[in-house]
Amino acid sequence: MAKPRFPRYNTRPMNLLHQLNSPEDLRRLRPEQLQEVAGDIRQYILETMSRVGGHTGASLGAVELAVALHYAFDTPRDRLVWDVGHQAYAHKILTGRREGLPTIKQYGGLSGFLRRDESEFDTFGAGHASTSLSAALGMAIARDEKGEQHHVVAVIGDSSLAGGMAMEAINQAGHLKTRLIVLLNDNEMSIAPAVGALTGYLNRIREAQGYHRFKDEVGETLREIPSIGGRLYQAAKTVKDAIAAAVLPGALVNELGFKYIGYVDGHNPRALVHALEEAKQIKDSPVIVHAITQKGKGFPSRERNYYAWHATGPFDLATGAAIKPSKSAAPGYTAVFGETLCELMARDEQIVALTAAMPDGTGIDKVLEKFPERSFDVGIAEQHCVTFAAGMSCEGLKPVCAIYSTFLQRAYDQIVHDVCIQNLNVKFCMDRAGIVGGDGPTHHGLLDIAYLRAVPNVILLAPKDEGEMRDMLHTMLEHEGPAAMRYPRGNGVGVDIKREPRLLEIGKAELLRDGGEAAIIAYGSMVHPSLHAAEALAKDGIEATVVNARFVKPLDAGLILALARTKRLIVTVEEAYLAGGFGSAVMELLEENGLADTVRLVRMGVPDRIVTHGDPKLLLAKYGLDADGIYTRVKESMEILEDRRAGRERRNSTQFKNG
Repeated sequence: MAKPRFPRYNTRPMNLLHQLNSPEDLRRLRPEQLQEVAGDIRQYILETMSRVGGHTGASLGAVELAVALHYAFDTPRDRLVWDVGHQAYAHKILTGRREGLPTIKQYGGLSGFLRRDESEFDTFGAGHASTSLSAALGMAIARDEKGEQHHVVAVIGDSSLAGGMAMEAINQAGHLKTRLIVLLNDNEMSIAPAVGALTGYLNRIREAQGYHRFKDEVGETLREIPSIGGRLYQAAKTVKDAIAAAVLPGALVNELGFKYIGYVDGHNPRALVHALEEAKQIKDSPVIVHAITQKGKGFPSRERNYYAWHATGPFDLATGAAIKPSKSAAPGYTAVFGETLCELMARDEQIVALTAAMPDGTGIDKVLEKFPERSFDVGIAEQHCVTFAAGMSCEGLKPVCAIYSTFLQRAYDQIVHDVCIQNLNVKFCMDRAGIVGGDGPTHHGLLDIAYLRAVPNVILLAPKDEGEMRDMLHTMLEHEGPAAMRYPRGNGVGVDIKREPRLLEIGKAELLRDGGEAAIIAYGSMVHPSLHAAEALAKDGIEATVVNARFVKPLDAGLILALARTKRLIVTVEEAYLAGGFGSAVMELLEENGLADTVRLVRMGVPDRIVTHGDPKLLLAKYGLDADGIYTRVKESMEILEDRRAGRERRNSTQFKNG
């Protein structure tokens, strides 16, 4: 297939950018040159992302922030802590990684987020929101304990600021009066539009800026009056502060123990530098610099589709239109989930849907459109989302929490204490389970089997395809009690999804292929690769039974124990960490029933190591979790068993002859 052709962009030479190999080079420039640098960086990001894709809109909106921060501060001596990190491409470009940008999110290339092992300028690794304030506060306290004088700066978005961790950090920082600078990147967005009361509060701060401008103009006029101007200014300032404390939304910031500077045009580097220099002079308290930015600034499209721009594939630089690869005929799991949930909600008014700032990424966007009164985007607040759902369940509703596998980890305590101990009727639908690709270690959904299997009362299930996912969602909602379903990112396998969803028997597996002395028991996304492996094995004369486990909790104990008594080899396959996973559950079952020594058990999954970023197919193949890998492991295991049997037969024959 011919590779897509990328149109050439009408560009200007990026003379300044190519002279900058470090923030030290940037700081040698004159302030009036910073806007040109920002323009060069924006152009470079656009040209690069149009070819390789990445967090395009997120990084375009923060270009001037990165320029101003590295100009105003002596990085890396001054600590710069980015929240999440998907807005930090300009930061990477300015810190010696410009030439590596075309490799971003690719196997062996730059991380799409912050990595301490990638650069000394990445002071704290991050892949999810609301962490920068806590980390920066810890660094600031460590600085003070060691008697050092450098600055610590946290960059955080307006939606991330509403997260529980961020609010907890603000509470402590204000109490401690720690010298800390917070740069608030306010674009009224997370990945989707920001929600919540804090967003309204920030809007009111913006609206109050007419007052601030009037106040500054009056202050300057009073100061210019000879002889008495200074005294008049101080008197007026006292009155002004009293009025402001009573009527301005910004007063809340002061009440929390922070000084407030803003708002500032987040796309004006000189204004940003001026505000940051002012913040550096504040020694007795933390300070918030409030910058207003536009997500996706400079993206070549008239349509304001901020969600689509947040992370893009390759696109046309002239129009912004996506350059799409050949599309799979099968729909994506996320889309099927959203459509199926809409169907079920139309039939049952007790069902409600929740997500945590990821409506499009989880398919809840469809539900929000059709059932706005029964669907909730709680913002970046997974812990609140789970306990919010628990409260709904107490009153008879059937809440469905659609949250990425990796992000649900943030609400583990709430799952245990608020849902499962009380045996409440909350359903967890975990998108992006397994290896997700370019987003890397912080986004792979590899832990959910292990972290949920240990919790009493919850049932755990995973579909082999998009049709079975419909059945499982229906089954979960008919089941009374906690339930969690995992499913992968990407497209299904192309099965019929037009039929009515069917109820599945809880804890019952599906026998897909029978025969031979080997059995492959696969969970979720590994079922179809296992079937393909069995077909290849059959061509080599090795017959293998294939089982779709469907459930990891409860296991189909009857079927698994029967296989253990009749087969020589059982291979479990899962797209998750092996420790505490599906294979561990099967191993425990065999041990509990005295069968651990009667059958050889081979567990296939992800070993105990951090999985890097890269193409999912490449990473799955690396860990043997594709049809070829399963085929090889089963064949090698059967050959080992054959060698052992042949060895025993030779020994027995020798003993017989000698006897």
